[in-house]
Parts: sequence; C-alpha cells; structure tokens
Amino acid sequence: MNVLQNIGTYAIVFAVGGALCAIAELLIVRTKLTPARILVIFLIVGIILEGIGVYDYIFKVCQAGISVPIVGFGAALAKGSIEMAHQVGFVGAFAGGLVRTAYGVGVAIVMSYLVTLIFTAKAK
Repeated sequence: MNVLQNIGTYAIVFAVGGALCAIAELLIVRTKLTPARILVIFLIVGIILEGIGVYDYIFKVCQAGISVPIVGFGAALAKGSIEMAHQVGFVGAFAGGLVRTAYGVGVAIVMSYLVTLIFTAKAK
C-alpha cells in the first residue's frame, strides 16, 4: 500500500510540475513574453497564492510539484515577509522574505560558483 501511495504522490508531483512547465512553454511560444518576464509572473503568482492563503492547501496536494518551481520561491518570500511583519512590525516585511529564503539562495550561489570552477564558458 505504501509503495502505491508513493507512486501516486510522484505522479501528482510530476503532473503539476509538468503542467507549470507546459504553461511557461505556451507563454513563450504563443506570446511575446520573454522567459524573464514569465519567471516574474510565476514568482508573483506564488506571492499572491501565499498572500490570499491558498498556497498551503495547494501544497498539501501538489507538494514538490508546486514548491520546487519559482512559484514556491515566491510563496516562501511572501510567507517570510508576513511572519516577520507580524513579529517585528512593518520593517519586518522587508527582511522576512530574505531571512526565509537565504539558505536556498546561498546554496544556489555556492553551487553556481563550483560549477564555474569545473566548466569553462565559451563565447558563441
């Protein structure tokens, strides 16, 4: 039973993550939006979902399918800002998102640096 439950969870995560990628691809192909603008749109969607309080419910069903893409990063920024604003006040809203996402950003920076040590960039 546990194995079947895990397969179902993996299927949901894969489907949701794939759907987000498909939406992004459709936006690239069908509109004149650049990938950077689409990234910002997804980030803002995550912020809005967290701000109106529905992100946690979506996360319970979709798990990593919604939290790993940039939507999850936006939700984490919003959640940190909301928590710190409640604890510290208005100023906490500015620092909260950075505090909540600092670990992930730090790991991304270190890993990016390590990749640049291993591989060399080539001009096109």
